[in-house]
Amino acid sequence: MLKPHSHEAADKVDTALESSARGMRALWISLAVLGVTAAAQAVIVVLTGSVALLGDTVHNAADALTAIPLGIAFVLGRRAATRRFTYGYGRAEDLAGIVILLTIAASAAFAAWAAVDRLLDPRTLEHLWVVAAAAVIGFIGNEWVARYRIRVGREIGSAALVADGLHARTDGFTSLAVLLSAGGAALGWRLADPIVGLLITAAILLVLRDAAREVFRRVMDAVDPALVDAAEEALLTVPGVRGVGELRLRWIGHRLRAEVAVVVDGELSVREAHEVAVDAEHALLHAVPKLTAALVHADPALEPGGSDPHTVLAHHGG
Repeated sequence: MLKPHSHEAADKVDTALESSARGMRALWISLAVLGVTAAAQAVIVVLTGSVALLGDTVHNAADALTAIPLGIAFVLGRRAATRRFTYGYGRAEDLAGIVILLTIAASAAFAAWAAVDRLLDPRTLEHLWVVAAAAVIGFIGNEWVARYRIRVGREIGSAALVADGLHARTDGFTSLAVLLSAGGAALGWRLADPIVGLLITAAILLVLRDAAREVFRRVMDAVDPALVDAAEEALLTVPGVRGVGELRLRWIGHRLRAEVAVVVDGELSVREAHEVAVDAEHALLHAVPKLTAALVHADPALEPGGSDPHTVLAHHGG
């Protein structure tokens, strides 16, 4: 049975608002879970003085707080386009991504400082079983948040939310590294705690590198080439489309927009060419996930010996 669907503007807006609402819900739930996790670990840091656990706690707290810039971005993304921001405010998610990068970098710097300070002034780690329990708490909290963020992020098409989920998953494994600190201390190695703290710092820097790559690609309008291939294949199946010219896709927040030129019979009337363009847009909306709008330009097929109708624009090319 076919499911009724619509591509009316109002329905697109409703879908966009619904996806933003789901993203907001995922953020606040994960903020609560990670907040409780970090708070529990912070109490244990005070009791034990573990800098490895301190680094993990700071990172978990920073990860929880990344929900705030993402939440602001989701709220801004709901606002309608204006004559100044003609594409709307969806790119606020990219700005949120930059804030997240800075937060991760700051947590890495703090963890490194605490570990180096403890290397210079070693102390005996106390309540080892409590430190080990805190590490397990950190892993469970982060893994739950990671699964939730990744699932919702993929469903609504938010790369920022997926990346934040992967970040949380990596944080979970750095929490388990604290177990090494407790194990080393149990064997009498006083430097185990600060050394594991430095290892956690290195892990945070690896996360920072991967997150920076994702944010850079989004800021530079990178898309998965498979999406471009799917769009071209869909367009070439549309009756009346003889070829596909320039095709561009870009993410605006967690939604895609497309601009494409299709080649049609030059003898078609304006109305007929427009119908082909509408059919082409319809095909794109079905073929490309998360695509909410497409601007389709119909170019007449060149006749043998005919001149390119775009010649008059050649001196404006960049």
